[in-house]
Amino acid sequence: MGRTAEFTDAHGIAIVYDVHPAQGTPRGVVQLLHGVGEHAGRYPALIGALTAAGFVVYADDHRGHGRTGIRQHGGPANLGRLGKGGLHAAKDAIWQLTGIIRTENPDLPLVLLGHSWGSFLAQMLVNEHPEAWDAVILSGSALRTPTMMNPAPLNARWKGAEATGFEWLSRDPAVWAAFDEDPLTTDVPLLKLFGLVEAAKLYGRPAKDLGRDFPMLLLVGRDDPVGGPRSVHKLAAEYRTRSGLTDVTTLVYPDARHEIFNDLQQDEVRADVLSWLDTHIPRRD
Repeated sequence: MGRTAEFTDAHGIAIVYDVHPAQGTPRGVVQLLHGVGEHAGRYPALIGALTAAGFVVYADDHRGHGRTGIRQHGGPANLGRLGKGGLHAAKDAIWQLTGIIRTENPDLPLVLLGHSWGSFLAQMLVNEHPEAWDAVILSGSALRTPTMMNPAPLNARWKGAEATGFEWLSRDPAVWAAFDEDPLTTDVPLLKLFGLVEAAKLYGRPAKDLGRDFPMLLLVGRDDPVGGPRSVHKLAAEYRTRSGLTDVTTLVYPDARHEIFNDLQQDEVRADVLSWLDTHIPRRD
Protein backbone atom coordinates (compact mmCIF):
# COMPACT_ATOMS: atom_id res chain seq x y z
CA MET A 1 0.00 0.00 0.00
CA GLY A 2 1.11 3.54 -0.67
CA ARG A 3 1.34 6.30 1.87
CA THR A 4 0.40 9.95 1.92
CA ALA A 5 2.72 12.47 3.54
CA GLU A 6 3.38 16.19 3.54
CA PHE A 7 6.14 18.73 4.01
CA THR A 8 6.10 22.47 4.58
CA ASP A 9 7.54 24.71 1.89
CA ALA A 10 9.53 27.92 2.38
CA HIS A 11 6.33 29.97 2.63
CA GLY A 12 4.64 27.76 5.21
CA ILE A 13 2.37 25.91 2.77
CA ALA A 14 1.82 22.20 3.47
CA ILE A 15 2.51 20.22 0.27
CA VAL A 16 0.69 16.88 0.12
CA TYR A 17 2.29 13.99 -1.73
CA ASP A 18 1.88 10.24 -2.20
CA VAL A 19 4.51 7.52 -2.23
CA HIS A 20 3.64 4.40 -4.20
CA PRO A 21 6.03 1.49 -3.51
CA ALA A 22 7.52 -0.64 -6.23
CA GLN A 23 6.42 -4.22 -6.70
CA GLY A 24 9.38 -6.52 -6.25
CA THR A 25 12.93 -5.24 -6.14
CA PRO A 26 12.95 -1.46 -6.73
CA ARG A 27 15.07 -0.40 -9.69
CA GLY A 28 14.37 3.32 -9.66
CA VAL A 29 12.16 6.18 -8.55
CA VAL A 30 9.84 8.30 -10.69
CA GLN A 31 8.97 11.82 -9.54
CA LEU A 32 5.66 12.64 -11.25
CA LEU A 33 4.64 16.27 -11.89
CA HIS A 34 1.00 16.86 -12.86
CA GLY A 35 -0.39 19.67 -15.01
CA VAL A 36 -2.24 22.88 -14.24
CA GLY A 37 -5.75 22.63 -12.81
CA GLU A 38 -5.39 18.94 -11.92
CA HIS A 39 -3.69 16.76 -9.30
CA ALA A 40 -1.64 13.60 -8.81
CA GLY A 41 -4.73 11.44 -8.30
CA ARG A 42 -5.53 11.56 -12.03
CA TYR A 43 -2.67 9.17 -12.90
CA PRO A 44 -3.62 5.79 -11.37
CA ALA A 45 -3.04 3.70 -14.51
CA LEU A 46 0.37 5.22 -15.18
CA ILE A 47 1.41 4.92 -11.54
CA GLY A 48 0.21 1.32 -11.45
CA ALA A 49 2.23 0.45 -14.56
CA LEU A 50 5.36 2.08 -13.14
CA THR A 51 5.13 0.39 -9.74
CA ALA A 52 4.45 -2.99 -11.40
CA ALA A 53 7.63 -2.44 -13.41
CA GLY A 54 9.71 -1.89 -10.28
CA PHE A 55 9.59 1.87 -9.79
CA VAL A 56 8.76 3.74 -6.62
CA VAL A 57 6.55 6.72 -7.56
CA TYR A 58 6.41 10.03 -5.70
CA ALA A 59 3.60 12.33 -6.82
CA ASP A 60 2.68 15.60 -5.12
CA ASP A 61 -0.27 17.94 -5.51
CA HIS A 62 1.55 21.14 -6.49
CA ARG A 63 1.09 24.54 -4.87
CA GLY A 64 -2.55 25.60 -5.11
CA HIS A 65 -3.64 22.28 -6.60
CA GLY A 66 -5.55 19.22 -5.46
CA ARG A 67 -5.35 18.39 -1.76
CA THR A 68 -2.57 20.93 -1.27
CA GLY A 69 -4.75 23.65 -2.78
CA ILE A 70 -7.85 22.72 -0.77
CA ARG A 71 -5.89 23.09 2.46
CA GLN A 72 -3.98 26.14 1.26
CA HIS A 73 -7.11 28.05 0.25
CA GLY A 74 -9.53 26.63 2.81
CA GLY A 75 -11.75 25.08 0.14
CA PRO A 76 -12.15 24.59 -3.61
CA ALA A 77 -12.99 28.16 -4.64
CA ASN A 78 -9.41 29.16 -5.50
CA LEU A 79 -8.05 25.84 -6.75
CA GLY A 80 -5.19 26.36 -9.18
CA ARG A 81 -4.06 29.68 -7.72
CA LEU A 82 -0.45 29.38 -6.58
CA GLY A 83 -0.47 31.86 -3.71
CA LYS A 84 2.48 33.64 -2.13
CA GLY A 85 5.70 33.15 -4.07
CA GLY A 86 3.88 32.17 -7.27
CA LEU A 87 5.48 30.00 -9.92
CA HIS A 88 8.95 30.01 -8.41
CA ALA A 89 7.58 28.87 -5.06
CA ALA A 90 5.74 26.02 -6.79
CA LYS A 91 8.96 25.01 -8.55
CA ASP A 92 11.02 25.27 -5.38
CA ALA A 93 8.55 23.08 -3.48
CA ILE A 94 8.96 20.37 -6.11
CA TRP A 95 12.73 20.63 -5.70
CA GLN A 96 12.24 20.31 -1.95
CA LEU A 97 10.42 17.03 -2.57
CA THR A 98 13.31 15.90 -4.80
CA GLY A 99 15.56 16.28 -1.77
CA ILE A 100 13.23 14.13 0.31
CA ILE A 101 13.20 11.49 -2.43
CA ARG A 102 16.99 11.41 -2.62
CA THR A 103 17.27 11.10 1.17
CA GLU A 104 14.80 8.20 1.25
CA ASN A 105 16.20 6.45 -1.84
CA PRO A 106 19.92 7.27 -1.96
CA ASP A 107 20.97 4.37 -4.17
CA LEU A 108 18.20 4.35 -6.78
CA PRO A 109 18.18 6.17 -10.15
CA LEU A 110 15.69 9.05 -10.22
CA VAL A 111 13.45 9.80 -13.20
CA LEU A 112 11.60 13.12 -13.58
CA LEU A 113 8.28 12.76 -15.42
CA GLY A 114 6.31 15.94 -16.07
CA HIS A 115 3.05 16.46 -17.94
CA SER A 116 1.99 19.80 -19.46
CA TRP A 117 2.60 22.52 -16.84
CA GLY A 118 4.45 19.85 -14.93
CA SER A 119 6.71 19.43 -17.95
CA PHE A 120 7.42 23.18 -18.00
CA LEU A 121 8.34 23.03 -14.31
CA ALA A 122 10.50 20.00 -15.13
CA GLN A 123 12.31 21.96 -17.84
CA MET A 124 13.01 24.76 -15.37
CA LEU A 125 14.28 22.34 -12.75
CA VAL A 126 16.53 20.54 -15.23
CA ASN A 127 18.08 23.90 -16.18
CA GLU A 128 18.82 24.65 -12.53
CA HIS A 129 19.75 21.15 -11.29
CA PRO A 130 20.90 18.98 -14.20
CA GLU A 131 22.77 16.72 -11.79
CA ALA A 132 19.61 15.66 -9.95
CA TRP A 133 17.96 13.25 -12.38
CA ASP A 134 19.12 10.18 -14.27
CA ALA A 135 16.41 10.40 -16.95
CA VAL A 136 13.66 12.85 -17.91
CA ILE A 137 10.25 12.26 -19.55
CA LEU A 138 8.14 15.18 -20.77
CA SER A 139 4.52 14.68 -21.86
CA GLY A 140 2.32 17.27 -23.57
CA SER A 141 5.21 19.70 -23.46
CA ALA A 142 6.38 22.57 -25.66
CA LEU A 143 9.31 24.85 -26.32
CA ARG A 144 8.68 27.62 -23.79
CA THR A 145 8.61 30.60 -26.13
CA PRO A 146 5.67 32.87 -27.03
CA THR A 147 5.47 31.48 -30.58
CA MET A 148 5.72 27.81 -29.56
CA MET A 149 3.16 27.77 -26.71
CA ASN A 150 -0.47 28.28 -27.63
CA PRO A 151 -2.04 31.18 -25.67
CA ALA A 152 -5.41 30.87 -27.42
CA PRO A 153 -8.41 28.99 -25.96
CA LEU A 154 -7.22 25.38 -26.00
CA ASN A 155 -10.60 24.01 -27.03
CA ALA A 156 -10.95 26.38 -30.02
CA ARG A 157 -10.72 23.74 -32.74
CA TRP A 158 -13.49 21.69 -31.11
CA LYS A 159 -15.86 24.55 -30.36
CA GLY A 160 -19.52 24.16 -31.23
CA ALA A 161 -22.98 23.95 -29.79
CA GLU A 162 -22.33 20.50 -28.34
CA ALA A 163 -18.80 21.17 -27.06
CA THR A 164 -18.09 20.54 -23.38
CA GLY A 165 -14.89 22.59 -23.31
CA PHE A 166 -12.84 19.52 -22.42
CA GLU A 167 -12.42 18.02 -25.90
CA TRP A 168 -8.82 19.23 -26.11
CA LEU A 169 -7.84 16.91 -23.27
CA SER A 170 -8.67 13.59 -24.90
CA ARG A 171 -10.87 11.85 -27.47
CA ASP A 172 -12.55 9.92 -24.65
CA PRO A 173 -15.80 11.54 -23.44
CA ALA A 174 -15.42 9.70 -20.12
CA VAL A 175 -12.27 11.76 -19.48
CA TRP A 176 -14.19 14.99 -20.11
CA ALA A 177 -16.89 13.97 -17.63
CA ALA A 178 -14.41 12.79 -15.00
CA PHE A 179 -12.44 16.04 -15.16
CA ASP A 180 -15.61 18.11 -14.95
CA GLU A 181 -16.95 16.17 -11.96
CA ASP A 182 -13.67 15.92 -10.04
CA PRO A 183 -13.80 18.15 -6.92
CA LEU A 184 -10.02 18.58 -7.06
CA THR A 185 -9.79 19.98 -10.60
CA THR A 186 -10.47 23.39 -12.14
CA ASP A 187 -10.93 24.36 -15.78
CA VAL A 188 -10.01 28.02 -15.25
CA PRO A 189 -7.33 28.80 -17.89
CA LEU A 190 -3.71 29.07 -16.78
CA LEU A 191 -3.42 32.72 -17.74
CA LYS A 192 -6.37 33.66 -15.53
CA LEU A 193 -5.19 31.47 -12.65
CA PHE A 194 -1.62 32.75 -12.62
CA GLY A 195 -1.97 36.26 -14.00
CA LEU A 196 0.17 37.80 -16.75
CA VAL A 197 3.28 38.37 -14.65
CA GLU A 198 3.47 34.85 -13.25
CA ALA A 199 2.48 33.21 -16.53
CA ALA A 200 5.31 35.05 -18.30
CA LYS A 201 7.76 33.37 -15.94
CA LEU A 202 7.02 30.11 -17.75
CA TYR A 203 8.97 31.34 -20.77
CA GLY A 204 12.49 30.06 -21.17
CA ARG A 205 14.64 27.70 -23.20
CA PRO A 206 16.79 24.68 -22.45
CA ALA A 207 20.00 25.83 -20.81
CA LYS A 208 23.22 25.99 -22.80
CA ASP A 209 25.71 23.25 -22.02
CA LEU A 210 24.00 21.54 -19.11
CA GLY A 211 27.28 19.84 -18.32
CA ARG A 212 25.63 16.49 -17.80
CA ASP A 213 24.24 14.04 -20.32
CA PHE A 214 21.09 12.08 -19.50
CA PRO A 215 18.42 10.44 -21.66
CA MET A 216 15.21 12.31 -22.42
CA LEU A 217 11.88 11.08 -23.81
CA LEU A 218 9.35 13.54 -25.27
CA LEU A 219 5.75 12.37 -25.78
CA VAL A 220 3.08 14.36 -27.62
CA GLY A 221 -0.28 13.86 -29.29
CA ARG A 222 -0.47 14.98 -32.91
CA ASP A 223 -3.59 17.03 -32.10
CA ASP A 224 -2.27 18.52 -28.85
CA PRO A 225 -3.19 22.24 -28.91
CA VAL A 226 -0.72 23.30 -26.18
CA GLY A 227 2.40 22.92 -28.30
CA GLY A 228 1.98 19.95 -30.57
CA PRO A 229 4.60 18.06 -32.58
CA ARG A 230 6.19 21.11 -34.22
CA SER A 231 6.92 22.73 -30.87
CA VAL A 232 8.11 19.48 -29.27
CA HIS A 233 10.46 18.69 -32.18
CA LYS A 234 11.98 22.16 -31.74
CA LEU A 235 12.31 21.50 -28.02
CA ALA A 236 14.11 18.22 -28.73
CA ALA A 237 16.45 19.98 -31.15
CA GLU A 238 17.34 22.60 -28.53
CA TYR A 239 18.13 19.93 -25.95
CA ARG A 240 20.51 18.39 -28.46
CA THR A 241 22.15 21.55 -29.81
CA ARG A 242 21.98 23.94 -26.83
CA SER A 243 22.09 21.60 -23.86
CA GLY A 244 24.34 18.89 -25.27
CA LEU A 245 22.07 15.90 -24.66
CA THR A 246 22.93 12.98 -26.94
CA ASP A 247 19.96 10.65 -26.27
CA VAL A 248 16.69 12.50 -26.99
CA THR A 249 13.69 10.54 -28.29
CA THR A 250 10.42 12.06 -29.52
CA LEU A 251 7.25 10.01 -29.95
CA VAL A 252 4.16 11.50 -31.65
CA TYR A 253 0.81 9.73 -31.29
CA PRO A 254 -1.56 10.11 -34.28
CA ASP A 255 -4.98 11.59 -33.46
CA ALA A 256 -4.13 11.88 -29.76
CA ARG A 257 -4.81 15.14 -27.96
CA HIS A 258 -3.20 16.68 -24.87
CA GLU A 259 -3.55 14.05 -22.17
CA ILE A 260 -1.92 11.10 -23.90
CA PHE A 261 -2.00 9.10 -20.66
CA ASN A 262 -5.81 9.50 -20.71
CA ASP A 263 -6.46 9.18 -24.44
CA LEU A 264 -7.64 6.18 -26.44
CA GLN A 265 -4.11 4.85 -27.07
CA GLN A 266 -3.01 5.14 -23.45
CA ASP A 267 -2.00 1.46 -23.28
CA GLU A 268 0.45 2.06 -26.12
CA VAL A 269 1.84 5.18 -24.42
CA ARG A 270 2.43 3.38 -21.13
CA ALA A 271 4.07 0.47 -22.97
CA ASP A 272 6.36 2.91 -24.79
CA VAL A 273 7.36 4.58 -21.53
CA LEU A 274 8.12 1.23 -19.90
CA SER A 275 10.10 0.04 -22.91
CA TRP A 276 12.17 3.24 -22.88
CA LEU A 277 12.76 2.87 -19.16
CA ASP A 278 13.80 -0.78 -19.64
CA THR A 279 16.51 0.44 -22.01
CA HIS A 280 17.82 3.19 -19.77
CA ILE A 281 17.19 1.92 -16.22
CA PRO A 282 17.46 -1.88 -16.30
CA ARG A 283 15.66 -4.12 -13.84
CA ARG A 284 17.58 -5.31 -10.80
CA ASP A 285 15.77 -8.63 -10.32
